[in-house]
Amino acid sequence: MLRGDVENRSKELKLEIKADRLSCHRFLANQFRLLLHTAAYCLFWLLRRHLQGTEPATAHVSTLRLQLLKIGGRLRETCRRIWVHLASGYPYPHLLAGLLQNLRASPA
Repeated sequence: MLRGDVENRSKELKLEIKADRLSCHRFLANQFRLLLHTAAYCLFWLLRRHLQGTEPATAHVSTLRLQLLKIGGRLRETCRRIWVHLASGYPYPHLLAGLLQNLRASPA
């Protein structure tokens, strides 16, 4: 990993996940907030890992949020399945399908 890449990842943690927002006066509250921000960043790191071999595997957190998490859709639950209906204008259905395929194939 290059030095600039490490600096970019710490910048993501501060700017895009807002880990520098520790505005409480108590130490334990700030420590817990930082722990939550770090856990969120670890989840994005795992998401990138499951996207290996695709273009967004090296994307910034904000790009991943826009492409994969901020999706308009509708959930419909039946007795045996949960149906996810995405908006017809969603531009990345192949990316989401590939990610779900990788998640299913990974060991628990």
